[in-house]
Amino acid sequence: MPSKQNAAKHDMQKRILIFSLAYYPSHVSGAEVSIKEITDRIPRTDIAFDMITLQFDRQHPLVEMVGNVRVYRVKGGGSYISKVFFPLFAGIGAYRLHRKFHYDAFWVMMTYMLFPLAFAKLLGIRGPYVLTLQDGDTYEKVFERWFIKPVAPILNWGFRNATMIQAISTYLATWPKRRGYKYHVEVIPNGASIQSSQEYPQGDIDALKMKLGRKEGDVYLLSVGRLVHQKAIDDVIRALTHLPAHIHLVVAGEGPDKDALMELAHKEGVAQRVQFVGHVDRTETAKYRKACDIFVLPSRSEGQGISFLSTMAAKIPVVATQEGGIADFLFDAKRNPDKPTTGWAVDKNNPKQIAAAVKEIIADHERTKVVTETAYTMVIKDYNWDIIAKDMQQKVFSRLF
Repeated sequence: MPSKQNAAKHDMQKRILIFSLAYYPSHVSGAEVSIKEITDRIPRTDIAFDMITLQFDRQHPLVEMVGNVRVYRVKGGGSYISKVFFPLFAGIGAYRLHRKFHYDAFWVMMTYMLFPLAFAKLLGIRGPYVLTLQDGDTYEKVFERWFIKPVAPILNWGFRNATMIQAISTYLATWPKRRGYKYHVEVIPNGASIQSSQEYPQGDIDALKMKLGRKEGDVYLLSVGRLVHQKAIDDVIRALTHLPAHIHLVVAGEGPDKDALMELAHKEGVAQRVQFVGHVDRTETAKYRKACDIFVLPSRSEGQGISFLSTMAAKIPVVATQEGGIADFLFDAKRNPDKPTTGWAVDKNNPKQIAAAVKEIIADHERTKVVTETAYTMVIKDYNWDIIAKDMQQKVFSRLF
């Protein structure tokens, strides 16, 4: 028979069901990292997090614990049609889980996860929910594509009726009002990867440099991200045509644009200076940062951008646009003279500006060191996952119960 103390402890525990299209161990981006970093820091004795997500890989179990989250996967695989039907089947799955576990609240990760929540609500689920805006695409792409417009009223309903909305950037925090939400939006950013600030054995870094074929005097640029139009890696490849031959580019990531990017490198005559290393896990990505000299990712849109913050944590100079949420932390000496400089800003779709920024970084080592130290200090102070998880628990989750 359980003791009164254990019974009281059980009564204090709250349960939250997370709606997320993807999760570990594959298809991991900023949203999935955020969930794991936050939930790993909140004991299940306080909040028991469960998740309903898509089984992208049929080798992944339908139910398993990933950190502090019990993950329930909807069968289907990673095909387009599986993603289309995911909201319906996830809504049904959430309804069944709710009947069993009686969740106290729900956590909707990104705008389109309002669709499965709506199906679950239609089936009779009741309870408060928080919507977290982590969307990397532009507002227009998220809401105004032809196949989204007919179902946009569902998204509007989700925004208007949310108990709380939390955004990871001031840019994303402007969206809810445009969809009919009338209350305060809590801005709590994502944090930086701790692995990026760690020191690795020099032998490991030297081995990676050798693998990349680095020679004395070479300068290596690094781009990390999904190979899609949004990330603008095509602009980095074009920038190489304006840079000396000893400057190379390493591209870490996979995506539908990979073949087109490789073809572009050949067309521009820089294929021998570009290496596509494929998907790299977070620990190895941190090592790539240490093995390269300058991080360049001139994104055309970003909700925030963990990769930029993680690079700053590694004290590597960053060249990026100030699109979307990047503007919250990347401050340029010329464009933001009133703020401490943390990087080099360029306009989107402008390879010549990228090349100019790279040349500026190479030419002034002392100034580059000051900028990277400033960026590092900012990230460690303001983008710490321990503080972020505490804020989420106190400012968001506690207000749902």
